[in-house]
Amino acid sequence: MRRMMLVLAVAAGSLIDAAAQDKGSLTPTPLPPLANPDDPKLPAKEVFGRAMTPAEAQARSIGFYSRGCLAGAVALPVDGESWQVMRLSRDRAWGNPAMIAFLERFSRKAAREGVWPGILVGDISQPRGGPMMTGHASHQVGLDADVWLTPMPDHRLSREEREEMSAVDMVRSDGLAVDPAHWSERQAGIIKAAAEESEVERIFVNPAIKKALCETHKGEAWMNKVRPYWGHNYHFHIRIACPPGETTCQPQDPVPPGDGCDKSLAWWFTDEALHPTPGKPKPPLTLSQLPPECRKVVLEK
Repeated sequence: MRRMMLVLAVAAGSLIDAAAQDKGSLTPTPLPPLANPDDPKLPAKEVFGRAMTPAEAQARSIGFYSRGCLAGAVALPVDGESWQVMRLSRDRAWGNPAMIAFLERFSRKAAREGVWPGILVGDISQPRGGPMMTGHASHQVGLDADVWLTPMPDHRLSREEREEMSAVDMVRSDGLAVDPAHWSERQAGIIKAAAEESEVERIFVNPAIKKALCETHKGEAWMNKVRPYWGHNYHFHIRIACPPGETTCQPQDPVPPGDGCDKSLAWWFTDEALHPTPGKPKPPLTLSQLPPECRKVVLEK
């Protein structure tokens, strides 16, 4: 199972977290129109990456987190009392209404309980979901969101700051542990605040962060949702469940029982996991490999 996970992750290009910290642009250049968006060989990301508005339809997530799309998306407002959206040039602040409501509620909870003054939100999804041109294999159905491990500052960020400011790397360069100069119980507290929410199914963090959490929070119920995965040095990835009644949404299998602090965590610190051998890139998804309804979602004017 571990070998299969490693092969899939390498092939999907999921081992690097740097894309989440790439600077944005104050003057993003629109992608040129496609000559034939119906070309069956065309990567789906080329079509979804050009959709600038949400599909006007009943809000629903269609398919699986890493193989699907999103109808009736809504955008997280750029500014709230307890959140700010980063990298506006990416246009990835769209989500299922359930995810947008969750982020607003979660950020207010964190501020109200004195965990953090607010959160900085990275990528959620594109206006119509689907595969992205860069950065993610998931985030396709509007139920995934990245939250920076850097607290929201005490001022409203400028557009330039939102594009060029970087979060802080919480992990040592050798990947074996967190960096004590940056990691603290403040970071643990914001992850805990998210994991305690009932609709959250998984939170992905760097293995070194999971290790640090096990050193201070082993045995706590919320730790079951916190899963180690490559990257995620700068942010944590929240995944919520398919909203009730959305039959087009494909749920993920439940997480295994336990707090994840057992010997299975040790594999993440082996040479195999820390220094995986690059594999052959996995071919990008085409529209035919997504749920049939996604063709209508992305091509509809």
